[in-house]
Amino acid sequence: MTEAAIMDKPKLNPNAPTLEKVLSVTHYTDRLFAFRTTRPQSFRFRSGEFVMIGLPGDNGKPILRAYSVASPAWDEELEFFSIKVENGPLTSRLQKIQPGDEILLGKKPTGTLVLDALVPGKRLYMFSTGTGFAPFASLVRDPETYEKFDEVIVTHTCREVAELAYSRDLVNSLPDDPLIGEFVRDKIKYFASTTREQSDNMGRITDLIETGALFEHLGLPPLDPETDRVMICGSMDMINDTKALTVKAGLTEGSNAKPDTFVVEKAFVG
Repeated sequence: MTEAAIMDKPKLNPNAPTLEKVLSVTHYTDRLFAFRTTRPQSFRFRSGEFVMIGLPGDNGKPILRAYSVASPAWDEELEFFSIKVENGPLTSRLQKIQPGDEILLGKKPTGTLVLDALVPGKRLYMFSTGTGFAPFASLVRDPETYEKFDEVIVTHTCREVAELAYSRDLVNSLPDDPLIGEFVRDKIKYFASTTREQSDNMGRITDLIETGALFEHLGLPPLDPETDRVMICGSMDMINDTKALTVKAGLTEGSNAKPDTFVVEKAFVG
């Protein structure tokens, strides 16, 4: 090959997304669905991180958005939990995917909802609303979560009962999981609430924290920086309000660079 031909050869972008095959799709409501895809052997991430995923756009440019990986780091497949937005540039199309279709997967997972960003503690709270449960779907299936904490409390708040199906079914399946079942049985507590449809537990998670109803239901004391660690993921309003209550309780925000007693997902909205 001549020098000119070498110079003219198009350069491959090492950071370009890979094409991954959709393996399964589950629709929970007209607003929420989950799907699983193939995972490249070279794709490494920490449970709780997010990555850019998407579809090719009509103009040839990819439409990419940040999605938490809902599967744990050890899983040979990747799982995602998504909202459906009728006019959303990506989700209006993503909700129509079928097994056998392909999606784009970024190569650089990142995020703050990781165990490394927290200092050691006794109890881990994961506060989530809507699809904000996704990173916790990853973390509750990771053995390291139970190695680091004596108790794991995961909360999920949605508008309607049907929107809780993904988290409820996942957490209920954990004791029978051959990999982590033995770790989970005595350690995990699941608390679900709704804000519109009547259910056993009604109210925004912030109200349930502030009034103490959450802790009373769980039989646990209020948040304590000496023993408790907190992760928060949901809409921006929920994140800001829950963060304020966590700070009020005496906890300090941490990061990958400086671990502390609570973390929030800065990239997640919705």
